[in-house]
Amino acid sequence: MSDLLRCVEIEPSAQATASVIWLHGLGASGHDFEPIVPELQLPADLAVRFIFPHAPQIPVTVNGGMVMPAWYDILAMDIDRKVDEAGVLASADAVDALIKQEIARGIPSERIIIAGFSQGGAVAYQAALRHPQPLAGLLTLSTYMAMPVTPSNANASLPVMICHGSMDPMVPEQLGQRAAATLTELGYSPQYKSYPMEHMVCLEQIRDIGKWLTERLRPEA
Repeated sequence: MSDLLRCVEIEPSAQATASVIWLHGLGASGHDFEPIVPELQLPADLAVRFIFPHAPQIPVTVNGGMVMPAWYDILAMDIDRKVDEAGVLASADAVDALIKQEIARGIPSERIIIAGFSQGGAVAYQAALRHPQPLAGLLTLSTYMAMPVTPSNANASLPVMICHGSMDPMVPEQLGQRAAATLTELGYSPQYKSYPMEHMVCLEQIRDIGKWLTERLRPEA
């Protein structure tokens, strides 16, 4: 994954001064969360560029080796499953490359947020927490921490928002809670929100995310 990932990009009406890099779930695409942007109701003065990368097409073991968009291989479906750690790290490296691209385009690292849903969220944990430059925040949705991560000093107190559905049959909520507990043990103060939904997003959650993004990215007076 040395080349930059293909992405859907949504530009603000004014020149971008912040970026959100948002990773989709297994089998989806960068278009998956594209419709969410106007629903976030962000103030126009935030001037946020949204970047929705497309995962590469790879064989997925639990789906009989079928080739589909995936950030890493899923080897088993049990909760304490064996993880394709090399795949997770390769995708995290690909996110690093997108962060570098945003910095090269004039966005300070402190105004870049990493977000991810489900499998994309597992990559987001790894990419954001270990990143060597300070980021604005980490948003994880209906996901889990796939493998241990050693946080960088720059992001040792990164603001984190975790959202999960209380009726999620794909990624049980206890995995979201476990990630929050792990972060707390590492010295973070994650904001955790549960919603009465399955493996999806809901309007209340989208509004909460919009408020959180606004708090993280609002230009200082």
